[in-house]
Amino acid sequence: MQLFDPLTARLVVAISQYGSIGRASERENIATSAVSRRISDLESRLGVALFDRSMQGAQLTPAGEVYVAGCREILRQIADLNTRLVDFSTGESGGLRLACTSSALSGRLPELLAEYASAHPRIGLDIQEMTASLALAAMDDGRADVAIVADNYDFSRYSTEVFEDDNVMVLCSPDHILAPRLQSGQEVRFDEVVEHEVVGIHHSGALDRLLSAAAAESGRALGERVNVETFPSLVRMVEAGFGIGFLRSTSLHLLAGTDVLSARLSDAWTRRSLLTVRRPASPLSAPIRAFLDLARKTYHPQL
Repeated sequence: MQLFDPLTARLVVAISQYGSIGRASERENIATSAVSRRISDLESRLGVALFDRSMQGAQLTPAGEVYVAGCREILRQIADLNTRLVDFSTGESGGLRLACTSSALSGRLPELLAEYASAHPRIGLDIQEMTASLALAAMDDGRADVAIVADNYDFSRYSTEVFEDDNVMVLCSPDHILAPRLQSGQEVRFDEVVEHEVVGIHHSGALDRLLSAAAAESGRALGERVNVETFPSLVRMVEAGFGIGFLRSTSLHLLAGTDVLSARLSDAWTRRSLLTVRRPASPLSAPIRAFLDLARKTYHPQL
């Protein structure tokens, strides 16, 4: 049997995440036919099928589940070894790999990274924007050193710190019935606004999950009039009068140049954060330590 091939291992893990050879090939920037051939060759050498292929995609077989778990472990060990070796240098070289959500890139992270890059010009930055679940998977696979994601996930296996406050806000247009309430400058309860039609934002996202859980807790359903995929689109639809909207505070800059009104929600569940997340077992190289130290020093909690 040939030696372990990290590229093929990454492809197997990617296919298991996406359920698609095509999407895995896009992530690794390899032709779909080449990916399919690599997987077929691997299955031939192993003598087992790793995936059940169909028109709906590729799903792991029981043997594939075992193989993917092993690949993840080996890829983590390779990444950790590379990180440890960085500390044999002065710490002024090497790299920092971040997996972060769009909310993180909408907040203070870009300015923080600019300050970091200025102080450490020889450290390479690899910034990957993705959903929170994929960011955590990137750490598990050894493709990221640190993830920056919303706080409403299961972090029991990880080490976390608050990176930035990211409270939930409610939005409406100036002619909406709620406009005087939002203009008052006071916080608003969720049950005051939940009965109004809502401009929804990508289902299964962090904010959508929060709102759905809160609505279920209150015994009500969110009345979505329209549903959009991006936060700029949400702001535009709220401005046009299609309903109220909800936004994390890191995205409030999107209201610039609009007449949209906003107010903080007073409910305890709306006090949210973005977190820096790491695997506790992964080593802390000098570049990672420098980034975490800068993040701590520049974090100022919202009042």
